[in-house]
Amino acid sequence: MRLAEQLRDYVNSAFTGLWIHTQEPDEAEREILEHTRSAGWTTAVWDIARGLHVVGATGSPPAEATGGDPLAALRALRSLAQPSGTTLLVLHNFHRFLNSPEIVQTVFTELVGGKERRTFIVVLSPAVQIPFELEKLIVELEHALPDRAQLERIATELAADNPSDLPTGDDFERVLDAAAGLTRYEAEGAFALSITRHNLIRPETIWELKCQTLKKSGLLTLYWCLVAPTFPKPFRSHFLDCLPAVAADEQR
Repeated sequence: MRLAEQLRDYVNSAFTGLWIHTQEPDEAEREILEHTRSAGWTTAVWDIARGLHVVGATGSPPAEATGGDPLAALRALRSLAQPSGTTLLVLHNFHRFLNSPEIVQTVFTELVGGKERRTFIVVLSPAVQIPFELEKLIVELEHALPDRAQLERIATELAADNPSDLPTGDDFERVLDAAAGLTRYEAEGAFALSITRHNLIRPETIWELKCQTLKKSGLLTLYWCLVAPTFPKPFRSHFLDCLPAVAADEQR
């Protein structure tokens, strides 16, 4: 289910606290704003660098809420409520501020009162760190990474000026297989790097960047040369022969 559809259902059901787990907060914000505009909802977006920005409201946010104070942004929500409408406050990376008792209590108060005022708090964060005091008031939603069709669209748009940069048939399918699990930003970067190197989008480059992503996570090491389907056959057999040595080295 798309993020906009999840948002619609939970807001219409008056769940006033929504925690969106996302690796693409900019894309999640874009999808939310696209839906709130079509639904006629008022939306305010806050992050610590830009402060509070109101989209679609009839007035400006309170002066004290335009800076990077997270508490002021929460307190501004009540004044942004519409008499016969819905108001969302979208908070970027708000998990960083929920170690403050005052902020936790303010969030609690706004969530409880939001059912009557039709005001909603939406957190965009790469981590789910909901304080115990708020667990029963906040619903977690998952913002999905690009699916196969979206990755295909990204690659096609990137190669629009030079269609020969885009592989066809099974070669393109292998590119999409390699790109699965990447964010839009990562996929665009991997496709662009491959075009720069080879004048063609190839899976080897995508696997290379994917290896770096996994290495940064510290959870897994991926030897892309072992799995890249277009790796030259003579070298592939050599690396397969080396696989036991690689496994033994990992165990040490």
